[in-house]
Formats: sequence, structure tokens, C-alpha cells
Amino acid sequence: MTENDLPPPDTKRWVMRRKAEVVAGVRSGLISLEEACRRYTLSVEEFLSWQRLIDSHGMRGLRATRLQDYRGNQPPPSVRGRMASTAAE
Repeated sequence: MTENDLPPPDTKRWVMRRKAEVVAGVRSGLISLEEACRRYTLSVEEFLSWQRLIDSHGMRGLRATRLQDYRGNQPPPSVRGRMASTAAE
């Protein structure tokens, strides 16, 4: 892995692949955690969450649309809707 494999510093759209590249760069020692957070305007907590998601669920865990499912914070939207309609009955 080289610097050219990392996303550009002005990255705004964080797709799975770009998040994984940053995590791989830090893990390989190419870039420090502090530099990655500064370069990409990330909090340490956000970076560490990416790392945990990769460790727990693989790269698919980084999908932003499925984040709440992987993190277990809430049921998926389709389940929440059924729960709300059941509670109203």
C-alpha cells in the first residue's frame, strides 16, 4: 500500500472502499491515526468505529445505509414501522 492508495484529503463522500483504505493505511503504518484524523477531518471515535465494523462485519459493515443494523442501535426501518403499528393496536 502506498500514499496513492489513500483517498484524497478533500474526500466528502465516504463509500465503503474509501473507509477501508484509510483503516488499512493506518493499520499498515503508512499513516498514523492522528494524521488520518487530521487529513480527513475525522474524530478518533469515528475512525475507531470503522475499524470495529471491519473487524466485526468485514467491509460490508462500513455500508452507511446499514450502519444502524450492524451497530445494533435500533431495528431496521421496516421492523421499526411494524413495531409502531403493533404498539398502536
